[in-house]
Amino acid sequence: MMAPEKSLRIRRGWFRLLAGLTALLAAGCSSFNKEWKAVEGKAPSSSGIEGPWHGTWRSDVNAHTDQLRCLITPSTNGTYSARFQAKYRKWIRLTFSYTVSLTVTNQQDGFQFEGSADLGWLAGGDYTYRGRATPTNFFSSYRSRHDRGVFEMTRPAMAGTGSTSDQR
Repeated sequence: MMAPEKSLRIRRGWFRLLAGLTALLAAGCSSFNKEWKAVEGKAPSSSGIEGPWHGTWRSDVNAHTDQLRCLITPSTNGTYSARFQAKYRKWIRLTFSYTVSLTVTNQQDGFQFEGSADLGWLAGGDYTYRGRATPTNFFSSYRSRHDRGVFEMTRPAMAGTGSTSDQR
């Protein structure tokens, strides 16, 4: 049987780890929310993929699915920075943000892109992304060592219109 003081130290260690992870996730989500509010309701680009997106992610491995938001900004040499905010719910509800550098190729009927990011061991390690987008629709597959699935997004509603910029 474990000594009570050792058991208490182990529980305190887990509590500190959980509190640290929560603070880290909250800080990333807070800055994402601030950036989202700055562009929320503004008309997105009518010819490119930059700007806000929202929709869902879905795992093909375990059928988990939830909300997804993304802010895409142009970088250099055909690359874009895609900052994702995903919600995840199993036993508890988590929200986390991460950034992926996407190499984008302009095609006649839209844009093709691919990229990768290391989300850390807790989130599953290295992920690769490959997809297509138009100014109104975004579809991407993702793959990691233990998971694979899809992101499907459209443009959010514009301020004062009650409608999206989606022109399907």
